[in-house]
Amino acid sequence: MLDRLPEYIDPLHLADKRGQLKGKLPLRSLDRLANMLTNDSGAVLVDLFFGREGRLAKVEGHIEAVLELECQNCLEALIWPIDYEIKLGIVTSIDQANRLPEEYEPLIIDEEKTPLKKIIEDEILLNLPAFPKHQHNC
Repeated sequence: MLDRLPEYIDPLHLADKRGQLKGKLPLRSLDRLANMLTNDSGAVLVDLFFGREGRLAKVEGHIEAVLELECQNCLEALIWPIDYEIKLGIVTSIDQANRLPEEYEPLIIDEEKTPLKKIIEDEILLNLPAFPKHQHNC
């Protein structure tokens, strides 16, 4: 496992080469997410495989982390484990995104080089609750 993943990736090139990225991404490097955390120490474990299924370039994998969010009821720290499967179809237009198989979410790229942390951060933010709260009545 790599302690440091590449900052920028070319998803289509990685798909053509059947590339794999496996490593850690520091939570403090995820700017949009860091604003929601009460503690930004720690890392996201990333395991992504890039490949093709026919003409479809895809990214499949797994991300895992333990986040410390702020409870929206009591404003205390809330431990929030994440363990997500990722299934993305790499596309360059909305039209291509609309034609993706149902099990894939679109990863729309507009340049060759894409920030890896943006992909990971988007997946985390899309899966977090809008109002994180403790399970118990706080």
